Amino acid sequence: MLRQHSDVFRKLLIFADICLAAGTFTAAYFLSNEMRQLYPLDDYLRLMPYFVLVWVGLLYFLGMYSSFRTKPLPDVVSIVFETAFFGFVLFSSVVYIVKLHDVSRAFVFMIVIVSTAAFIFEKLLIVTVFRYFRRKGYNTRNILIVGTGRRAQNFAKSVEGHGEWGFKIVRMIDEDEFADMAGILHKNVIDHVVFVVPRLWFEKIEDLIHLCETEGIPASVVVDLYELKFARAKQTDFFGTPMLTFQSAPDRQWELLLKRVFDLVSSAAGLVVLSPLFLTLAVMIKATSPGPVFFRQKRCGLNGRRFALYKFRTMVKGAEEKLAELRKFNEMDGPVFKMDNDPRVTKIGRLLRMLSLDELPQLWNVLKGEMSIVGPRPPIPSEVDKYDNWQRRRLSMRPGITCLWQVRGRSEITDFNEWMRLDLEYIDNWSIWLDLKILLATIPVVLIAKGAK
Repeated sequence: MLRQHSDVFRKLLIFADICLAAGTFTAAYFLSNEMRQLYPLDDYLRLMPYFVLVWVGLLYFLGMYSSFRTKPLPDVVSIVFETAFFGFVLFSSVVYIVKLHDVSRAFVFMIVIVSTAAFIFEKLLIVTVFRYFRRKGYNTRNILIVGTGRRAQNFAKSVEGHGEWGFKIVRMIDEDEFADMAGILHKNVIDHVVFVVPRLWFEKIEDLIHLCETEGIPASVVVDLYELKFARAKQTDFFGTPMLTFQSAPDRQWELLLKRVFDLVSSAAGLVVLSPLFLTLAVMIKATSPGPVFFRQKRCGLNGRRFALYKFRTMVKGAEEKLAELRKFNEMDGPVFKMDNDPRVTKIGRLLRMLSLDELPQLWNVLKGEMSIVGPRPPIPSEVDKYDNWQRRRLSMRPGITCLWQVRGRSEITDFNEWMRLDLEYIDNWSIWLDLKILLATIPVVLIAKGAK
């Protein structure tokens, strides 16, 4: 919803257009060479950087990349044709002025034709595919609007009238529901809270801003600035509507994109490379105890999204039903259950837990985007229901297989608040470098089975 998300997409689109321009230049050469024998390709390649610069530069200055997400299709096609015209003029002028006699006029015409067709196809494909999936509910962000007045209604109509933007309004609340704001956030998956309220309400919504900050949910208002404890305030833009956003979770989009690329590559590679080990463990589990190979459990992900987490089964069949009678042996304070020598754990299960092999199927969760390699552990919904508001901020980042809690003792840490503090420390100090350090620190922790139960 914010400008930084658009900036990432814009830069990716520019990079894709640079590659496409270089590709159409090469394709035009070979097509022209089929019709008329040209000079060697090397003689033409010296012009490629200039052509790419002219073409992509014109697309940029003619407005192709500004608010591309909301740009009408006729405008997209029009910009491509304008780029083709001015590009032809500029490119031809350079060929004539510099007297590049070895550059065929047929090539110049061909490159304009091929590039125009390729870019129209690319832009229409991107717009159509992205808008189709957003209208189907994919890649959407859930919005809670605080305010029901005329400005709030106009804002809501603007969002609802453009399903291709990828935003879904969960609900709108008025002043009489302020007291239940925490409950509304807990009962719904909310990615962003937008305050569209009268100026006289600014003092009334200060506690709600702090609530969003505490739980790690971005909040946007039109103006004003509050004394925040750890959230970062920044001026953002909702397609022309100025806002002030308070962000207490990482929002460095390029680094987050790099993190996601790493997750995709490492999880895919891990699933392929470790497939023989998966098969071996599956046989061992099946041979030593009745029940399924995998244990499937509902967990809470980013901002409370529910997903099915996968692990190799380490307990006897029906272990969940026996949990109530073991609650009195819980060694952790707070809502989490941890028990040394849990009688429900099988013999092979103890070995899997000691070596952390039971966690390997979560590579599938990482590949699907439900988890990351590094991040706070995904909690059980019943545990989240017992969280204090400040503890819910750990849901503001995608959960992971390993994090600070794992490398600093795991089950040896019995203070639930300390566990939560470590997760928030990770969120507040997150960087690619921190992820790398945690991954490196995880290796010896797993090898010596520190804190494994």
